[in-house]
Amino acid sequence: MAKRRQPRRITLGGREAVALTVEEYEQLIASRRQIGGQSARVRVLAHEAKRTEQLLHDLESLIGPPHESCAHEPDTTCLRCAVAALLRRHRTPSP
Repeated sequence: MAKRRQPRRITLGGREAVALTVEEYEQLIASRRQIGGQSARVRVLAHEAKRTEQLLHDLESLIGPPHESCAHEPDTTCLRCAVAALLRRHRTPSP
């Protein structure tokens, strides 16, 4: 594993600063751009996950509980029971 170089510390106008080479500065800027792009993608994915969670909740409310006849074993001939079973199977516990 390569040893990580410590940045050079300098004092300018009585304030401590870090001196970077042009290459180090360009790498820093490139990393910031990558992180910014990833942050935007994470925000979009989080929004989509919330929308999907709301859709599942709305579907569960619309479908309601399975019939008594298929409460233990899903009846694949009954669409309501099949969808309720599918929703239960894919639902993750809420924190």
